[in-house]
Amino acid sequence: MNKQSGIHYLRDHKGTASNEAVPTEVARIRDTVVAGLGDLLQGAFDAVDDSLFELANNARSNNEQNRYFEAMREIRIKRKGVERHFQNTVARFFANPPHTDQLHEDSLGQQVNADNLALVGNDDLEEQVALNAMITKAKAHFQGPLIQLQARFSHVYEGASDQSPVNPMAPEHLCSAFTEAIQALEIQIRERLILLKQFDRYVVSNLGMLLDEANRILVQAGVIPNFRFHGKTGQQHSASGNRESQEHASEQNQNRPDGDAASNNAVFDQIHQLLARQRANSGMSPPSHDPDIRIIGGSELFSLLASLPLGTQTGNEHNLSEGEPLTIDLRSAVKQILAQTNTSDGKKPALKEVDEDLINLVSMLFEFILDDYSLSAPVQVLISRLQIPILKVVLKDKSFFSKTTHPARKLLNALARAGIGWSNSDEKARDKLYEKIHSIVQKILCEFDGDVTLFESLNQEFEEFLARENRKSSLVEQRTRESERGRIKSQKAQELVDRVLKERVARYRLPEPVHNILINGWSRFMFLAYLRDDVEHRWQESVKVVDDLIWCLLPHEDDSERDQWVRVVPGLLKSLRAGLEEVSYNATKLDDTMGLLKHELAEAFRASPNIEIAEELPVQEDSFTESHNAAYLQPEDSAMAEHMAQVDSIEVGNWVEFRLVNGANFRCKLSAIIDEADCFVFVNRMGLKVIEKTRIELAQEMRRGRMTRLEQGALIDRALDAVVGSLRSKTA
Repeated sequence: MNKQSGIHYLRDHKGTASNEAVPTEVARIRDTVVAGLGDLLQGAFDAVDDSLFELANNARSNNEQNRYFEAMREIRIKRKGVERHFQNTVARFFANPPHTDQLHEDSLGQQVNADNLALVGNDDLEEQVALNAMITKAKAHFQGPLIQLQARFSHVYEGASDQSPVNPMAPEHLCSAFTEAIQALEIQIRERLILLKQFDRYVVSNLGMLLDEANRILVQAGVIPNFRFHGKTGQQHSASGNRESQEHASEQNQNRPDGDAASNNAVFDQIHQLLARQRANSGMSPPSHDPDIRIIGGSELFSLLASLPLGTQTGNEHNLSEGEPLTIDLRSAVKQILAQTNTSDGKKPALKEVDEDLINLVSMLFEFILDDYSLSAPVQVLISRLQIPILKVVLKDKSFFSKTTHPARKLLNALARAGIGWSNSDEKARDKLYEKIHSIVQKILCEFDGDVTLFESLNQEFEEFLARENRKSSLVEQRTRESERGRIKSQKAQELVDRVLKERVARYRLPEPVHNILINGWSRFMFLAYLRDDVEHRWQESVKVVDDLIWCLLPHEDDSERDQWVRVVPGLLKSLRAGLEEVSYNATKLDDTMGLLKHELAEAFRASPNIEIAEELPVQEDSFTESHNAAYLQPEDSAMAEHMAQVDSIEVGNWVEFRLVNGANFRCKLSAIIDEADCFVFVNRMGLKVIEKTRIELAQEMRRGRMTRLEQGALIDRALDAVVGSLRSKTA
């Protein structure tokens, strides 16, 4: 990557990391962070390998397939070196951390904009966009822990201060270390972007636990233990600090609104650059200043949008979910209202380039939303009605694209997440969740006047509603799980008891009284012993009683065996009686039954051949069955093996959709994986069981196209990823 990116400031300081000892309280953090990042990075590389393998399998030509396999080979060969380089660089940051302000200024100095776009290589721009988006997202998501760490590290390191802070764990430092490490890989930009995406997913997105641990270690060491952070104003202070430093920090924050705005608008700025490049490639550069054109923006544009339809064209404003998702060509609609606008000076109204890009971006976001299969159809229809309100939101506040905590963004994500379990067959009229989503959309359409606090209050109201509903469904789901675990364990217990007894009893022609006791009486005790084995550990003892009984019924002529028989029988009879009494086996005839058993044992002691070995041993049959099942569970088909791997990647809490043979479909959530029975239990939104499948059955359903795993990431995040990916491909 070209060093124009501000991310690579740290690369120029590679030689400045000395071997000097780090402060005592930092050494433990360094070791923990380096080890933790190493573990996370391994997961990222494993995911990259899987992604490249899947791309190779789906390649449209031999050349494309060879490209992905070559990239896989290159990464596998150099992977350990990259991991080692990354960890060593991170360790050097702790020895000599760069000052955050210095990095920030360098980044601003090298920022790529529309004016110098032509100076940046295609690959460099794509990589820079990905890196900047990654860093911006991490800073927003981990804002609190990062600010605390920066204050504490600046307190620990000599030469650091509030005016010149340091934080060796800052996202920009870690991303720089990774981009520096992967320079050794001879791969093309698409594979490099896959690497960055998985680094973001597995490493950067999981920084929270390492940041929290670092803060905890510093707090234990007495470094600013009473830290207070007020996220809305950006002010923070420590109880141990003096008032002057607090006022100075407050003054600094108030004097830097532009920096905060730049951070909040970073994602849109990157997309704006891609759109500018797309216009440049297509020869559609912005026209020079035309005296006959009057630029419209701000409140005037916002008021013009009031004439756009609000998404209630269903024929029934009381039921917004009727019909198909609403599609609005925002670009054409805005052009139409501009054409109808009369200006007092006679000039032709036009939009600023930035506003045009905002309209295009919202339009592209909703194009993704309307094509997103993971979004349930009824909720998709409702969210499609919000295109105009969301356009008004972003025209006033571009941080919608960068801040995951933006009220409108949080609400949209919450609506989509809550409605993922909806199926077309669900009864909407009587469902509280659907009614709530419907009422929220209706309230936005009727009441939104530009004040984003409406989204904030609605989101809080919706979260409280979800918490109540989730408590109910969680209790039902927990009972369902426990019931299924109990049922499956009982089923397994019965199958095991039947198999053990069948294997032993079928080897011999036992006397009728003995056979009756084992099959109709002792089997019940064995069943309970297996279920309670976790606590009482009596399963093996119950099996030993069966083996001892059969052994005692065999004729024994050797003196040592007869002596052993005399020692075993009293305890055997005592165990049998106690066990049969415990399961209430034919209590009125228990004495007679035990009397018959004693008679059979006595006959056996006299060496009477009253039991015989059967000619065919069922063990061989069972062995054949087990080997047959083993072959069945290990499909030779590579495609089937791939589907099995996809099944293994499904986690408890993931949603899937099943399609039935008759064309109907239903959505359900994986509630439990019961390993001992190879059973996957799925429940609906209310926590009730709807289906259970084995691992091989799920793989077969997936292979036939009758089961689809649903994407569960935040809706707007996925939409932004898709939009950026589309723009990259168009500007490549």
